[in-house]
Amino acid sequence: MAFKSLLSVAGADHSDRDVRTAAILCAEVGAHLSVLILSPPPLVMSPPPLSDGISEWPRQRAHAIAALEKRYREIHKLLRATWRCYDVDIANCDQASIGDAVRQRALCNDLTIVGPALLNDISVGPPVINGSLFDTGKPVLVVPEGAEATLSPRRVLVGWDSRVEASRAVREALDLLAGAEEVRVALVDPEATCTGNGTEPGADIAAYLTRHGARVSVDLLASAGKSAATVLTQHAIDTSADMIVMGAYGNRRLRERLFGGVTRWIVGKPSLPLFLAR
Repeated sequence: MAFKSLLSVAGADHSDRDVRTAAILCAEVGAHLSVLILSPPPLVMSPPPLSDGISEWPRQRAHAIAALEKRYREIHKLLRATWRCYDVDIANCDQASIGDAVRQRALCNDLTIVGPALLNDISVGPPVINGSLFDTGKPVLVVPEGAEATLSPRRVLVGWDSRVEASRAVREALDLLAGAEEVRVALVDPEATCTGNGTEPGADIAAYLTRHGARVSVDLLASAGKSAATVLTQHAIDTSADMIVMGAYGNRRLRERLFGGVTRWIVGKPSLPLFLAR
């Protein structure tokens, strides 16, 4: 699908880099940018203890709200200079409400951009991932530290395992895959079965992508005792991939660790954008 509206989520105490990354991606594809600014930490903490019989909570709350409004003005100023099609909103919510606030906005956007500031924020990052990816059915583009993000990748690695999540990721990334110079479908230790990967693993998804205009090859990889994540990571590096496309897996317990299954390795691992769908 074509991406016409992107969502960027930022904490009030985050730097500009995640929003700047999203603005660059919007300029690349001519998309609208929606920015959601989340409350700073004082608003998601328990009230502080009394000091001399007087609670400091109202004072800290007022300070937090002022910081949120200041960030709102700063991002408006930044986007006026970098991108013309945008809107900025604030979510004055507690920790438990972050996921719902993000979900509401993500439902009305094509793609959520998760940059390094969010990935490095252990209090805000996980609920943003849950709200934008696991609770909406919409895709997310994870841009780790040092990655060069683009929505026009030349070489893409697709992690394929014949599961619904992988199929969803491919479907959401079709425009990216069709426009790439090279798409490599990678399967780790595939089994040739009639009900799983088929008698010729990878052939079915390769044919599907070819019908959509993608230039596809299939790579069958042996794990040699390594995790699927490690094998896919190294293969992406070896093939000079600009992006990895794969399904996001995880139940409630695993989501607390940001991603479940093979997707957990992305934090601190290859400096490659990761396109995920659930």
